[in-house]
Amino acid sequence: MRFEKFIPIDPLKPYIKYFVVSENDIEKEYKIFPSTGLVIGFQYRGRLSTIKDGAEDKLAAAGITGISDSYKTFRNSADIGTVLVYFTEMGFAHFASSPAHELFNLSVSLEDVFDKDGVKEMEEKLMGARNDKQRIYIVERFLLSQLKDIQTDKLIIEAVKIIYQTKGTIRIKELNERLFISQSPFEKRFRRLVGTTPKKFASIVRFNAVLDHLGNSKSLTDICYDNNFFDQAHFIKDFKQYTGGTPENFKHFL
Repeated sequence: MRFEKFIPIDPLKPYIKYFVVSENDIEKEYKIFPSTGLVIGFQYRGRLSTIKDGAEDKLAAAGITGISDSYKTFRNSADIGTVLVYFTEMGFAHFASSPAHELFNLSVSLEDVFDKDGVKEMEEKLMGARNDKQRIYIVERFLLSQLKDIQTDKLIIEAVKIIYQTKGTIRIKELNERLFISQSPFEKRFRRLVGTTPKKFASIVRFNAVLDHLGNSKSLTDICYDNNFFDQAHFIKDFKQYTGGTPENFKHFL
């Protein structure tokens, strides 16, 4: 298996965290845990499916996955090759006309979001590309063609910053007070740009902070209270929702 990261060109850096070229020779089923940004995937060979309740749903060769509040199970075909685009927390809003929250918990064809002819043209170019440099260049050209000249919402940027600084433990009421904005208009702006509510986003940030802590020598009790969970039952329930397993089992396999 190959998984290589690439830094985007300067005009895309405010919106794209990084690109990944991923290849796998064997068919494999795997879980993806919730993250704080939307992801586009372009299969330049092979196919990808989602698995839910034992049923397999084949995905489009070019697709996008929104923010999710639970893990997703994917299965790749043998000899698959994919270019992945990892957006920053508000990056998607600078490319698409549709609000980011409309993709919450979904994996859809890229043709549902962008111009169908443009997507097809890029897919054809990707299939003809000979190396990673060419693949990344093709994807960057496509993204630049979709980039919109819109103003960044500084209040939502500040909200995201505060949520990260508190590792997702801040109460949304306190966040509203710090930003001097009432809950309803704040939540509407946040959902449209980020892809989910501030509360769920903070929960995902906290979950990823927990994952980081599981790799050290702290006890599960300490990790639970360090991340402001009310009790271990609440901690375990949230963890199972995000991973499908318990923190104890997860820590065992690290």
